[in-house]
Amino acid sequence: MKLFPAIDLLSGCAVRLEAGIRERATVFHERPLELVGELAHGGADRLHVVDLDGAFGDPRQSELVAAIVRASPLPVEVGGGIRDRATIESVLALGAAFCVLGTAAVRTPALVEEACRAHPGRIIVAVDARDGVVAVAGWTASGDVTAIELGQRAAGWGAAALLYTDIARDGLRTGPNVAATSALARAAGCEVIASGGVGTLDDLAALRDAGIEAVVVGRALYDRRFTVAEAAAVCHR
Repeated sequence: MKLFPAIDLLSGCAVRLEAGIRERATVFHERPLELVGELAHGGADRLHVVDLDGAFGDPRQSELVAAIVRASPLPVEVGGGIRDRATIESVLALGAAFCVLGTAAVRTPALVEEACRAHPGRIIVAVDARDGVVAVAGWTASGDVTAIELGQRAAGWGAAALLYTDIARDGLRTGPNVAATSALARAAGCEVIASGGVGTLDDLAALRDAGIEAVVVGRALYDRRFTVAEAAAVCHR
C-alpha cells in the first residue's frame, strides 16, 4: 500500500480540520513549505496537498502550492476548489503530477470526463461521503449521489484513482472506514485511496490487509502518533 502524507492549506498555514468543519481547524505549521522535507522522506510515496480555501470557494493558495510542488522530491497530487478546465490545466502546468476533482465530478461531470480523457492517469476523483452520500462545496452541501454511484461513474470516465474520504472520521483519528472503502473499491474496480480517520499503525495495517492500494495520512503524523518511516514500514509490508 502506498503512503501519501497530507498538507492541508488554509489562510497560508498547514491545518487539519475535524470532520471537515472549517471552524474546527487546528493550525500545525505557519510555514507549510518547511513541512515538505519532513513529510516527503522516510519512505512516503506521494504528497497530498489541498487548498482548503479553494474547497470553500476562495482559491488563493496557488503560489504556495506551486512552491510545495517545486520543493517536493515526490510526486504531488493537488486538490481543493478545482472546478473548471482552466484551473485543471494550471494545476498540472505548475508541476502537479495529479489533479484531484470532487465537486466538479458531481456538478459538471462532462468536464471531469473530458479531463480524464485529456490527461490519462493524472485525474483523481474525490469521493467525499457522509453516511454513504457524497458531499460537495467543501463538504457543505449534499451531492445527491451515493459514493458507489460516483465511484462507478468516475471509473467509467477513466479516472486514475478514487480518493475516498469518510467525512465523519476525517481528522479525528477514530479509525478509517475499512468496510466502506473496500466496498467502493470492489464496486468501482479501480484504485481507491483511503482518507480519513487513521490514528494508529494498526489502522494502516487494516487498510493494507483489506487490499486498499493507497492511504492519505494527516493528523496522526502531525500529532506524532507515528513517523513517516514507521507508517511506510507498515504500508509497504
